[in-house]
Amino acid sequence: MRPTLIVGSIAFDTLHIQGKSHLKVLGGAATYASIAAAHFCPVQLVGVVGRDFPDSAVHLLRERGVDLAGLEIADGETFHWEGRYSEDLSSRETIRTDLNVFADFRPKIPETFRTAPFVMLGNMDPTLQIEVLDQVDKPRFVLADTMNLWIDIRHAELMTLLKRIDLLVVNDAEARQLSGHGNLVRAARELHAQGPKTVIIKKGEHGALLFQGEEIFSLPALPLHGVADPTGAGDTFAGALIGYLARANDLSGPSLRKAVVYGSVLASFCVEGISTERLTSATPADVHRRFEHFRQLTAF
Repeated sequence: MRPTLIVGSIAFDTLHIQGKSHLKVLGGAATYASIAAAHFCPVQLVGVVGRDFPDSAVHLLRERGVDLAGLEIADGETFHWEGRYSEDLSSRETIRTDLNVFADFRPKIPETFRTAPFVMLGNMDPTLQIEVLDQVDKPRFVLADTMNLWIDIRHAELMTLLKRIDLLVVNDAEARQLSGHGNLVRAARELHAQGPKTVIIKKGEHGALLFQGEEIFSLPALPLHGVADPTGAGDTFAGALIGYLARANDLSGPSLRKAVVYGSVLASFCVEGISTERLTSATPADVHRRFEHFRQLTAF
């Protein structure tokens, strides 16, 4: 089975959700993506944490099958984000962002990781994402995530990155901002022209759109009885998606569509628990049942 290399942030999150506070729970884009991808394939994780990062979190990742040879432990404290969600969980307010050791992070890809055929560049400065690509040996497939901040302040670097990736994953607001088009079909076409052959536009509770050339696949989000914590759902989606592709070793249109479904399946588990608790407790049987639920939901 082919491994997936995932590079990005590992963090503590302090969450204020519906009147309850959850202090310094495990978070970070690379954390969610790695746990999700590990449901399907071996994962090689590259990131940085501080001396305060607990052994229990290291054990959790290793237990999931994540190779931590690329985990750097630096003097200082781990990246910490604190936010408060609205009552209906549809929006959130950032209270504080302490980059800590992540502020000086320069990805160092171990020699044994450099031949990974599947690479996920988590949401971080595009200059760092490019540094990762300069260290890996002709990967078969590269997925990249980004955000509005980098579109604003690192636009030129981001456009350089787009020429070197296969799949861009963004939300609808980011797609509009990066492309300059309000219509998502036109936005995806413009993003294709910048480099990536495949574009996925996430629409939160309204699902996701997959664009491959002239082909479009639309998948709704799975209706759930309740949502506990939306944090990390997008990173979980991307991690599961590339993890499935690595397991399938197939980049055809039908395989990419199944990968989008598996991404949505794992994201639906993610939001059912605080931090990574539900993502780590979901079994292969749980994943299979929910995949079939999606099949029934979308059949006509």
